[in-house]
Amino acid sequence: MQFSANLSIMFTEVPFLERFGAAKAAGFDDVECWWPFATPVPEETELQAFLTAIERAEVSLRAINLYAGDMPSGDRGVLSHPGAEHLLADNTAVVARIAEATGCRTVNALYGVRPDGMPDDVLRETAVGNLRRIVAVLAPLGVTVVLEPLTNGENGSYPLTTVDDAFDVLDRVDHPDVRLLFDAYHLHNNGADVMRDVMTHVGRIGHVQIADSPGRGEPGSGTIDFAAFFDALTRSGYEGFVGCEYRPSTSTSESLGWLTTLSRTDQAASNRSGA
Repeated sequence: MQFSANLSIMFTEVPFLERFGAAKAAGFDDVECWWPFATPVPEETELQAFLTAIERAEVSLRAINLYAGDMPSGDRGVLSHPGAEHLLADNTAVVARIAEATGCRTVNALYGVRPDGMPDDVLRETAVGNLRRIVAVLAPLGVTVVLEPLTNGENGSYPLTTVDDAFDVLDRVDHPDVRLLFDAYHLHNNGADVMRDVMTHVGRIGHVQIADSPGRGEPGSGTIDFAAFFDALTRSGYEGFVGCEYRPSTSTSESLGWLTTLSRTDQAASNRSGA
């Protein structure tokens, strides 16, 4: 199983650009992040500093979010927002540069909190149109665009809370490189059987993320049975990365005991199967 560290909420003990090196020192060769800039199109110096930090740390960027608005103020994307088409086009061009420079092959397009009074069909139509334009730019680079349901009640009036909500949009886009982001934390919070669903929908999953619930801490800090989840993920045949998108309950390095235990368990299983 391949894990990537989400540097937007892990290794926050150090400034963002230093987290790539911190992740490498902790044993991660692969990382991911939310949109790391305050604007859809960053200054060239900001972009180059980001790319340089990845290169110097000798890590691989596996996933990144499109611009999602002002996240600290409650925004959760602009994909479904009428009027954001040009903003997203400009942002997608920057993401394409990042993908070309780093080899990143997964881009998360957050749907967006519902603007007051905006009907679902308008949001859906806008999101579908934007996804088609985004994937037309990114798919030729080998990039998969993913759509993510989020926890109900933690993310404002975010319309996508189940895999079916996401599939209602994905089915209308009807493109093989637009897929589901399966976040075990969010889906578990909304009542899903994540072990069953990851096996049922693996053919439509473009990326997986994890955090325990409640609290969004590391596996083992909450109530999700991650041993069963990882077993289901392995049996499903999923071959992509699993993003560690959690807020450590202690220091990030100290929170990685679950990963060491998992590695030992996998090695023991491998030894038994080879005996």
